[in-house]
Parts: sequence; C-alpha cells; structure tokens
Amino acid sequence: MTVNKRKKFSRYRASMTHGKGSKKKRRGSGNLGGAGMSGSGKRADSKKPSNWKEKRYFGKYGFISKSKKNIVPVNISYIDANLNKLPMDTIKKENSFYSIDLSKLGFNKLLSGGKEANKYKIKVQYASKKAIEKVKGSGGEVILPEQKV
Repeated sequence: MTVNKRKKFSRYRASMTHGKGSKKKRRGSGNLGGAGMSGSGKRADSKKPSNWKEKRYFGKYGFISKSKKNIVPVNISYIDANLNKLPMDTIKKENSFYSIDLSKLGFNKLLSGGKEANKYKIKVQYASKKAIEKVKGSGGEVILPEQKV
C-alpha cells in the first residue's frame, strides 16, 4: 500500500518566509548575484582563477553570419565633391566621361546619395538600383561583375 508523502512546502503555509529568514532574502535573481555569470567569485576569489583558464568565459560571444559581406559604401556626391582630390591613377578622363575604378579607392558599393554633375563610367562590385539609374540618367554607366547563377 502506497502512502502519499506530504510535501515540505505545505508545512510552511502561513509562515510568510517558508523558513528562509527575512522576506528580503529570496527576491529574484538579483539575490543570487544575477543571471549568467553569477557566483564568479567577485569578492571571494574562490572561483575567479578557475574562470581565467577558460578563454571564452568573460565577454559576449554570438553568432556571426559567414554570408554577410564586408560592405564599404560610397555616395555619388562624395565622388563629385572629391573628384580633384582622388588619386589620378584611379580616375581617367575619356572624352566627356570620367572612368573610375572604386575598388582601387577601397570602396565596393555605390549608393545614390547626392546629385551627379559629371558623366561617369564606374566599375564597382555592388551598386544600388537607384545609383545605377542616376548614373545612366546623366549619360554614364555602371560596370558590375557578372553574377554567378
């Protein structure tokens, strides 16, 4: 024959603190030292040296997508404003066009910010649709590498 054993917490009914001292002592995770790395021995150096051995114990370590490209953008207005200041080996004047290779300047994406004063032939890895429309609208062209399908 089985006997139902009474749970301990039922004996603490009406005691307000359930045998744990002051009412303040059992409040949330703050009382435990916080969530996450609580009990790392901030005051009492007991656990701290053992945590130093683990290289990834302190700090944040998250997921970094490998498909995310490192994009360095440039606006059309920047090219217009700094046309004379940019190195001459990256810019060539061909008839009424300025031929620019943005990869030599350290940029890999063309954005459409600003107005275009000159005609450009821009060679770049990526470009926004609006930037391509702006350059073509002024009589220039954007040269992109062929996309793999």
